Amino acid sequence: MNKQILAYLIIFLTLTSCDDKPVEKVVLPTNLQTVITQSASEEGLVNVTATAYDENYFTIYFEDGEETEKVENIEGKASHTYSNPGTYTIRTRAHVTPNEYIQKIDTVLIDMESKTDQNGIPLHGYSTPETYDGYNLVWSDEFDGDKLNESDWNFEIGTGNNGWGNNESQYYLKENTSVKDGFLTITARQQIYNTSNYTSSRITTQNKRSFKYGRIDIRAALPKGQGLWPALWLLGDNITSVSWPACGEIDIMELVGGTKPGNSDRVVHGTLHWEHNGNHAEYGNGHTLSSGDFSEEFHVFSIIWDDKYIRWYRDDILFSTVDISGLSAFHEKFFAIFNVAVGGNWPGYPDATSKFPQKMHVDYIRVFQEK
Repeated sequence: MNKQILAYLIIFLTLTSCDDKPVEKVVLPTNLQTVITQSASEEGLVNVTATAYDENYFTIYFEDGEETEKVENIEGKASHTYSNPGTYTIRTRAHVTPNEYIQKIDTVLIDMESKTDQNGIPLHGYSTPETYDGYNLVWSDEFDGDKLNESDWNFEIGTGNNGWGNNESQYYLKENTSVKDGFLTITARQQIYNTSNYTSSRITTQNKRSFKYGRIDIRAALPKGQGLWPALWLLGDNITSVSWPACGEIDIMELVGGTKPGNSDRVVHGTLHWEHNGNHAEYGNGHTLSSGDFSEEFHVFSIIWDDKYIRWYRDDILFSTVDISGLSAFHEKFFAIFNVAVGGNWPGYPDATSKFPQKMHVDYIRVFQEK
């Protein structure tokens, strides 16, 4: 055979072999259907069930504001809880491969009772009465008006001694306290000020309002997150002469935010600090919410204090009792302190999960004493 003809034949056979090779066609799923239901018992909870023919798995996307939750499984089932009312998009895909799928787009209307007002302050929560049998209301602040009453309150400014004694990270400023629509708000910000990376506020009634014994109620909604440390507490009037801890400290409420071991946005602590034989002594208990966290609505943090006991309450639920009959520090007058610390020896420091700004809202403080 002529060599040139042989060459053409080889080329023809090669091209024929390549061109005639069958191309495998992808068969996409068909008949993608979704059933979307809203829970009657849990506000904002949406359940999705997807079905299709010839699929390998499903991916369901819940678009929620600036974030999207992705759920991938072979069952075609997913759930998501929306925090706010509105109309949201749900995208459901039935896949053969990650890049080969059919898609269905649905919208869901979340019509829930608003949980916060226009300033982000919770609209719901526990409240306590303005009167109790056997007690007189001796002082209160309902935080009416448009600024803090400086005849009752002081602003403490700066970083204190060694981060207020706890290696805290914030610089306290007057500007981080506001009063509006009947609420006091202390805001913790991620803000560089002098050598601090955060700012917040700390207010006290020192030399203006102090108390010995009685019932104290404070209604508040708390900040949350790793490194946040809000506190509602009391210090002995004689701190300037005997120092701490000899003056005594009564922590009505402290929260150590986050999810690290020992931290929780669902747990508050009631604690005493005092001096014993020249050393620091303390005793306290924690109290845990059964669900949610302390930022979601208002709670009332209380103590009932007499010459024998101090008792701690959350929403009138007793969670700790200490016998103080032999502890002289707790038979003197104490003043009040509200603050939101950022970082420190106890909570640790903010991390990538921490979101700012964070706010503590206080509705009222009321001090009652026995008639």
